[in-house]
Amino acid sequence: MTTQHGSFLATRRGRLTLLLLCAVQFLDVADSSIMNVALPSIRRDLGFSAQNLQWVLSGYLLTYGGLLLLGGRAADLLGRRRLLTIGTTLFAACSLAGGLAADAGMLVAARLGQGAGAAMMAPAGLSILTTTFSQGNDRSRALGAWGAISGLAAAAGVFLGGVLSQGPGWRWVLFVNLPVCTLILAGAARLLPRERHRAHPADFDIPGAILATGGMLLLIYALVRAPQQGWDSAHTIGELAAAGAVLAAFTLTELRRSDPLFPFSIFRTRGLAAANVTQMIAFAGFVSVFFFLTLYMQNVLGYTPIRGGSAYLPVTAGIAVAAGISSRLFARTGTRPVIVAGSLIAAAGIWYLSRIPVHGTYPASLLPGLVIMAVGLGAVLVAVTTAANAGVPAGQAGLAAGLLSTSQQLGTALGLAIFSAIATARTSTLLAAGVPGAAALTGGFQHALLACAFFLLAAAVIGLRATNTRGEPTVHPDHLPASHDRIPAPELTD
Repeated sequence: MTTQHGSFLATRRGRLTLLLLCAVQFLDVADSSIMNVALPSIRRDLGFSAQNLQWVLSGYLLTYGGLLLLGGRAADLLGRRRLLTIGTTLFAACSLAGGLAADAGMLVAARLGQGAGAAMMAPAGLSILTTTFSQGNDRSRALGAWGAISGLAAAAGVFLGGVLSQGPGWRWVLFVNLPVCTLILAGAARLLPRERHRAHPADFDIPGAILATGGMLLLIYALVRAPQQGWDSAHTIGELAAAGAVLAAFTLTELRRSDPLFPFSIFRTRGLAAANVTQMIAFAGFVSVFFFLTLYMQNVLGYTPIRGGSAYLPVTAGIAVAAGISSRLFARTGTRPVIVAGSLIAAAGIWYLSRIPVHGTYPASLLPGLVIMAVGLGAVLVAVTTAANAGVPAGQAGLAAGLLSTSQQLGTALGLAIFSAIATARTSTLLAAGVPGAAALTGGFQHALLACAFFLLAAAVIGLRATNTRGEPTVHPDHLPASHDRIPAPELTD
């Protein structure tokens, strides 16, 4: 969208639109981590077993990650504003139900519903952003803000969860979503234009939708359960094999359809696959760092939830600063050097954190590594978001957004599954050797964090294959959207 002056983002309506869309992403990502420090209170109040308590976190991840591909394509076919409104309404209703939960089953069901709502909101929001902010500078700044919000929200979620659970109580971790959802719904109605009817429900690819959703749900479920069941257990192997079979059937079905839910032609967009894999690998390491450091601060250093959450405030500041600087570098360097450099810097920060001692202090053991990691990740998340949306036809913007969000959620599930197994194995070995509990726990966290650092190194290598876009607009005539808004894609450079 442009104005007579050429920049929609320079207008008040443009800035409010970007703020609205960033609020969508903040809400979705923050709810992936905001429940972490509230788990002990939830277990005590609702009588969760130790085994079932994980589903307060995993239930959200399961439906969020499992339904993203479907949500992204549905946004393209059925209308992005419509899907954003439906998803936000569902998210709000389930947040209210979760806050009022009288038993464990009701809370887990609410978290499953929240994840389904987020799976509609996230790809709809990102595709609205990429088709609204179409000029080079507007697009770079808008995508930079969106990418930065992903990292900010993950860090802020831990902080807000600690403040709310230790303050008014864990139920407010869910109730706090309601005013944000209300603002998003009001903003969408006022700021986002109505869309013409895009597709008839009868034309929707029902077999593809069923297979895609089933395959992704099975895959996320297998990854979530793997640390408890064991990677070599018959259950894990069977679940992964079933997921692979369903996703293979989905691929064959889509390749034969003239109107597929998932047009595989999107992978002809240069560098798109590499950008998505980079996002997946980076998030696998990034989110897992929060998980293990939170356990370290609470179980080894004895931090309260508020103190543990506050420890991540420098991370939010570092990501914000790095994101702002990085988005201005694209015009000179392109996105690829920023992805590679940011991944290497983040890996260095996580390596520093992997050296945490049993009797550590925040200023010496945690703060330097967190700041270095934040600077690197702020650069990576902004650059990957921009590269993953470069050159994508406007009619497939929702699909591209769904792919990127799926990469993020798959990375989160994969990282926690792999690194939890590494930490548990190391801790068990140390305990068997007679090492005290706190030292054994710390040893497990050290090994897991070192593995996270190696994942960020891998992200730097994969990032070499990502698109190197400088954010300048060029028109692709064959890919213009059907509506009157002609939305140019970013310039791709080698």
